[in-house]
Amino acid sequence: MKSPFSRPSTPSHSPMRYTPPSSPMRHTFSDSLVEENVEIAEALIAKWDPTAASGYSKFASASASLFHDNNRYDAKQFLICVKNLQAAMHYYVKENSASDKLVRAQRLMQAAMKRLEKEFYYILSTNREYLDPESVSNRSSRASTRTSSVSDYEDDSEEDEFRFAGPDSSPSVQSEEDRVSTIVMTDLKAIADCMIASGYGKECVNIYKVVRKSIVDEALYHLGVDRSVSIREIQKMEWEVLERKIRGWLRAVKFSVRTIFYGEQILCDHVFSASLPIRQSCFNEIARDGALALFGFPQSVAKSKKLSAEKMFRTLDMYEAIANLWPEIESIFSYDSTSDVRLQAVNSLIKLGDAACLMLADFESAIEKDSSKSVPSGGVHPLTRYVMNYLAFLADYTEVLSDIIADWPLKGQSHLPESYFNLDDESYSSAMSARIAWVVLLLLCKLDGKAAVHKDVALSYLFLSNNLQYIVSKVRQSNLKDLLGDDWVAQHESKFKQYIANYERVGWSRVIDSLPPPAAHAADTNGVKDYFKRFNAEFESAYRKQLNWVVYNPELRDEIKVSLAKKLLPAYTALYKAHGTRLRRDAFRESVVRFSPEDLGNYLSDLFHGNGESGSVSSHSQASSSLGSSSGLSSEAKSR
Repeated sequence: MKSPFSRPSTPSHSPMRYTPPSSPMRHTFSDSLVEENVEIAEALIAKWDPTAASGYSKFASASASLFHDNNRYDAKQFLICVKNLQAAMHYYVKENSASDKLVRAQRLMQAAMKRLEKEFYYILSTNREYLDPESVSNRSSRASTRTSSVSDYEDDSEEDEFRFAGPDSSPSVQSEEDRVSTIVMTDLKAIADCMIASGYGKECVNIYKVVRKSIVDEALYHLGVDRSVSIREIQKMEWEVLERKIRGWLRAVKFSVRTIFYGEQILCDHVFSASLPIRQSCFNEIARDGALALFGFPQSVAKSKKLSAEKMFRTLDMYEAIANLWPEIESIFSYDSTSDVRLQAVNSLIKLGDAACLMLADFESAIEKDSSKSVPSGGVHPLTRYVMNYLAFLADYTEVLSDIIADWPLKGQSHLPESYFNLDDESYSSAMSARIAWVVLLLLCKLDGKAAVHKDVALSYLFLSNNLQYIVSKVRQSNLKDLLGDDWVAQHESKFKQYIANYERVGWSRVIDSLPPPAAHAADTNGVKDYFKRFNAEFESAYRKQLNWVVYNPELRDEIKVSLAKKLLPAYTALYKAHGTRLRRDAFRESVVRFSPEDLGNYLSDLFHGNGESGSVSSHSQASSSLGSSSGLSSEAKSR
């Protein structure tokens, strides 16, 4: 018999054998906790059944939204439940990938994501006024976007209402518009974070791209950014039509970059802050097409065959607009996926710069080839007015043009001798300064040729003095002075004063020489009469020729008259006082003493208005009667 205390021999396959489970308490606790989380999630998801509406249609009312103010506690719990549901799914996969509990959890996750998709679309589509790029960019410029992190939705220690971080979040500081916008952006970010973390980022991103791209495209369309216009159509446009489009583009580009694209970048970066690749993909698809059309237009204009010197300024306006916006363009489109936008902007700058250089070269060539006749009256030539006004406008684009022509050499640009222009002159501080000085030199050389056409040398000098004075005046009154410098101005002022001196010497020397020296005043009557007759003839001849001549600048006109009066009146007055009274009592005094000193002064004052009748000496009264129209012309010339 076996001892009652001995261990019975039991077969290993006996059903009576008991094998304790591995860690029974840990398994039971984890499983029950996961199941409890799933049941909570199922109840909340069922409460917000996403099958109540089809597609992405609007909810029956705003209060039906999970993220409505009245439902925000449920929204917070909903996101927490999704997170717990995701954890439960991971747990079931680890324990038993074929478990019915995993299938149940997965079905609940799909329902929850469907609900969040609808909420995401609803928030995007019904809050456009709070999410438009202009509002977003404006708020960003005032302060950093005030948003809560996703922890605001997950931290059970927080109050039921969503909290928004930031010192300016209080109602007393934050406007109602900002408050609503902050809530909306926070909701979008929370939903996006949740869906991305749950593996449903693609669905969220697709909704965002469709809605936001339509908003950006619509905004650009209203600004006049037309993507349907081809390069061929632009090249066929009349300049008036094309210029209107350029003006519209100039108004649109700054707003598009600094408001539309910038605001969209802020919103996209905020909503999808959880994923850099998603941010890049979203922003690229939303903004790329519109940006390429925006920055492609200037390049199409630059290729136009109808560009001429007059179109230079619109070309420079476009170049300047892109150049000024380049830091923002580079920052906003910094992703590799948007590199083609940056490249398009750079290509437009290059093409616009090339077009500007070509137009400036054509402008210089037109000056050299100009064959217009000289002005018969010796006034300011139309070529001078055109060139100097053109250069004065160009001087307003100094910074832009300096970049464009920095590497554009002057040599070989003209058939003029190099000695006319010192390319190494240190007085020209930039390529722009040298280029402007070169164009002015071309004009001066062309004016020299036109002056030589005049048969009267005095008229040639008057013509040169008129035109050079106009050139110097334009330089003084514009930014050209900063480019050419004080030394250039002083040098050319001295030159035009020399022209005036030459004019007086050639045009009036015979009149001045006809007056006798003081010692000759004691001559006999016949000798004195000869002096008067000679003076009369020379003065009438000079006056007759010069009555049609013009000095448009009032100051220069008065300066010449005063100078001539100082040379003529003292000597003539002395002769007149010595013999004029006695000879005027002669029966033939009209043929001997024809002018009193006062008469000479009056006749001189009638000169240089360009309104006399050739071939006769008009009286002072006749010249004065037309002074009104002459002075009007002078005023116009001065204003130019």
